[in-house]
Amino acid sequence: MYAIVRTGGRQQRVSVGDVIEVDRISTSKVGDTVELSTLLVVDGDAVTSDPWVLDGVKVTAEVVDHHKGDKIRIQKYKNKTGYKKRIGHRQLHTALKVTDIPAPAKK
Repeated sequence: MYAIVRTGGRQQRVSVGDVIEVDRISTSKVGDTVELSTLLVVDGDAVTSDPWVLDGVKVTAEVVDHHKGDKIRIQKYKNKTGYKKRIGHRQLHTALKVTDIPAPAKK
């Protein structure tokens, strides 16, 4: 059984026990539980994508860690003008461990 969830404007495939990285969830502490909205649930041969059925289905995950991602170096250069600029960026991430994917209600 797996589900497609939406977090931070992105979609990810998750199963129970998976650890995923999402954009920083600043309101949660390590050990808290979070609910992720579900777009699709696959249970064997049964595929559920109806938004009315999935409205009550929330994937539960536990916050494992807050950390920074790898450094990205950005360089800008314009020829013949002497313009050079170098900046860096480290994205803030939250690691989530998926604990439960509830089965959608049968019609």
